[in-house]
Amino acid sequence: MDLTNIGFMKIRRQTTVLSIILIVISIYSLFVNKLNFGLDFTGGSLIEIRLTEDIDSLDEIRGLLQSMNLNDFQVNYFGSNRDISIKVPAGDNSLDESVLIQNLKQYFDFEVRRQEFVGPQVGSELRDQGGLGLLAALAVMMVYIMFRFQYKFALGALLALIHDVVIVLGFFSFFSLDFDLPVLAAILAVIGYSLNDTIVVSDRVRENFRKKRRSNSEIAINRSLSQMIGRTLITSLTTLLVLIALLIFGGETISNFSIALIVGVISGTYSSIYIVCNTLLSLKVTSEDLMIRKTEVLDDGMP
Repeated sequence: MDLTNIGFMKIRRQTTVLSIILIVISIYSLFVNKLNFGLDFTGGSLIEIRLTEDIDSLDEIRGLLQSMNLNDFQVNYFGSNRDISIKVPAGDNSLDESVLIQNLKQYFDFEVRRQEFVGPQVGSELRDQGGLGLLAALAVMMVYIMFRFQYKFALGALLALIHDVVIVLGFFSFFSLDFDLPVLAAILAVIGYSLNDTIVVSDRVRENFRKKRRSNSEIAINRSLSQMIGRTLITSLTTLLVLIALLIFGGETISNFSIALIVGVISGTYSSIYIVCNTLLSLKVTSEDLMIRKTEVLDDGMP
């Protein structure tokens, strides 16, 4: 295999089908399952306790919460079998946290490590502002690419960013993972990461088109991707190693944040190669699109 000219675009139709399937599954899950918004967006109470002894099952704690007529609560381990997280969303629940803690202390010996409450109105405002922030980030990125390169690159970058965001959202919806503020921050970071990869690819594509103006578009894009694939893989793999370490050793608090970034980095690397370049070929990009425009100055003999 000639590593200086790998035929990435030979499978572009297959990757297009793969992307469409993933997008359809993600959108379907978002409509049917919706996002499992965390307390940051729904409002509610979060109580984290550390037991003096390990427990093998959380059924007794769940039963106690059910006896208090609480709905849609979540009880999970985080860190170890002694560390318990209790999340009770607002809405139909009327929770007195002190009563809950007193009831738990009748059965368990523990210390309260964390106790927070987010009002429903605050959660609703955070959700709306987060969505607007996400849309604003996408719009600004598209304008930046359009001015730096050309509108065909801007459209490819926009499709890649939308692809990555929808894939991450669909992943969280499909697996019913908590979507909270850290995950929203991770998605914004994914947008930046994906944009960086897109700029690297676009820069190299533009450079090769200008060097060899009569080159076939697919050949020029394959050459560009072959030249930067080593840098892309090294960057992605080192980033993933750090994120996997965070997922394994970071504990429950940042686990969803790590998952969002892992999915986003994989999707961002893929989209910068196949979504962006597929779009350029579909729009029939040529060297004429990327030529440096020079303004001709007519010498009329005037000083």
